[in-house]
Amino acid sequence: MRIATNWLWALGLLLGASCTAPQMPGDHNADVHSNTARRSFISTYLPGLVKGQPRDDPSPTSVPARPDAADTFADSEVAVQAAVEKALPVLWKGVEGHAKHRSCFTCHNHGTSMVAFATARARGFKTSEQDFIDQIEFISDYLESDHDRFLRGIGPGPLSLGGGTDTTGWALFALEVAGKKPDETTAAVVEYTLQKHQHRDHWGTSGPTRPPAEQSDFMATALAIRGLQTFGLPEHQERIAKRIGSAREWLLKTPAIDTEDRVFRLLGLKSAGVSAEEIRKACEELAKTQRPDGGWGQTDTMASDAYATGSALVALQLGAGMPTDDPIYRRGMGYLVRNQLADGSWHVRSRSLSLQPYYESGFPHGKDQFISCAATGWATTALALACPTK
Repeated sequence: MRIATNWLWALGLLLGASCTAPQMPGDHNADVHSNTARRSFISTYLPGLVKGQPRDDPSPTSVPARPDAADTFADSEVAVQAAVEKALPVLWKGVEGHAKHRSCFTCHNHGTSMVAFATARARGFKTSEQDFIDQIEFISDYLESDHDRFLRGIGPGPLSLGGGTDTTGWALFALEVAGKKPDETTAAVVEYTLQKHQHRDHWGTSGPTRPPAEQSDFMATALAIRGLQTFGLPEHQERIAKRIGSAREWLLKTPAIDTEDRVFRLLGLKSAGVSAEEIRKACEELAKTQRPDGGWGQTDTMASDAYATGSALVALQLGAGMPTDDPIYRRGMGYLVRNQLADGSWHVRSRSLSLQPYYESGFPHGKDQFISCAATGWATTALALACPTK
């Protein structure tokens, strides 16, 4: 959720307006140019506020690659399981700590963390059953608080400042992996998703751009498709089929710009039911951007980090069915295991505008805690996928 003062929200709208050309619904070329322009504008004119991380940055998220580093990783169950076990407690701190300070669902502290918990639990890792149930209730209660607004097509949070289908999409995804069944609350979110951007051929993010997690239309579209498929009721199916059909065509014809785009384009194509050949091409497009150190960078000019690497591996496995013993996957796991910190987390530097008053959620890394928590969730999920199901 994004809580912003009116002036900061206006700044976000101003930035969006200054970078977005008018477009007709379905104009995918305008979408691409608009998306590129927004990202270019922010990185060019706000360098002091949005810091990219160049490849040669010597920070903890950029470990110099050894020529043999990616190939010498011993892909043992012990090493991977130890990394997952070490990560789970610090993820719980971030999730529970956020709930003590905020009443809202967040993509960064809840989204990838819940996916990690569910993946780990399915593979026999011990987590508190009651804590898991409490988080399901927390997310459900948050969505229920906006039930009537969702039915009217209004986004979550006061003055709709709680995000759009990117926020609700992550919330539904978290509930899906937790095993929640469709109910009146999720049906209201489905109705909101169907009404949102109904005159476009895909879904987009809302408000000021916050890379990497809240700037990609591919992310919003992939999560919207999955949420509709999982929680749509019979009375929704005709509209769901129409929206997904349009989104499928948009996904097929629209080029991805960076790793976040490639990750969710692959996941979106999988959910949209495209051909095996299209999945193969999207898989190849993502896999070929792997670095010599085994990791992925958020953009082509940034160093490898755990956010991009973890999300890429999860997409390759869940979206394209890549075996976890594939050399590409093994090299990615090697990068993650080598770069995990002693406290179980992965540190990734934030490059987003700060839209909330600072608070400590319990997750480490100070002002980098949100992106680092999301990165740790992705990395933990990627490693847990390589562990045997129990």
